[in-house]
Amino acid sequence: MKLAHLILAHAMQDQLSRLIKRLQHPDADIYLHIDKKANITDFESLKLNAKIHFISNRVAVDWGNYNMIEATLNSFAEIISKNISYSHINLLSAQDYPLKSASQIQNFLFNNAGKTFMRWYAIPEEWDEPINRLNKYNFGDYNFPGKHQLQNLANRVLPNRKPPQGLKIYGRSQWLTITPQHALYVINFLKNNPRVRLFFKHTWACDELVFQTILINSDLKLNVVNDHLRYIKFKRGDSRPKTLTVADAEELTASGKLFARKFDTAVDHQILDHLDNLAR
Repeated sequence: MKLAHLILAHAMQDQLSRLIKRLQHPDADIYLHIDKKANITDFESLKLNAKIHFISNRVAVDWGNYNMIEATLNSFAEIISKNISYSHINLLSAQDYPLKSASQIQNFLFNNAGKTFMRWYAIPEEWDEPINRLNKYNFGDYNFPGKHQLQNLANRVLPNRKPPQGLKIYGRSQWLTITPQHALYVINFLKNNPRVRLFFKHTWACDELVFQTILINSDLKLNVVNDHLRYIKFKRGDSRPKTLTVADAEELTASGKLFARKFDTAVDHQILDHLDNLAR
């Protein structure tokens, strides 16, 4: 049994290299999806590592649009096609970092084979912020003149949207650790249910909703744990997480999580030094 780490990246090559070094383990493979807008040659040096695999079906990713889901699904499909016995596919960004050693991470996930770890709330009962995104149209994935004017017009004259097929919407963080079986279920569900796919394509920030909604509406929910294994800190009212520094070191250590985000070595590299020392 092995573990697959999937990292979505577009820049910050030095920080990405540091993350990869911390994830290295004999039973782990690392897959990189490099944003199609990025220059792939900037990451050529990483190809010297035999444990690193570059996703070939790259997508140009824009924050908040469905193309983030496409990039993730394409990458999942490519990993699954390798026919390697992975316990999990662990989705990360280049600004994530482990709070445990690679061996501790491996042991925890191998002992929980068959379980997917992701965070979800019922909407709107437990999390009402996404209601406006679900009601309104987002045309961010399209590229034609006047798309914003058309989007505004659609949201003025059309009734509020409703989830297709009676789906109950769940969501929270896009970052998760998923079994290949659950990943394949989501891939096939969206292929076989184009109305659902179109609904999410017209939903802003749907990356926080797709996996939770599809899996928690299925019989597979019995093997989905409501914990994404990550420490993420938001300031009140912010849509993006706080950049973590040494000031957060105690909270990070006490969290018991496997990973945290987000970090930026241009802001504070000492926190990563601290986490490296703890993992030795």
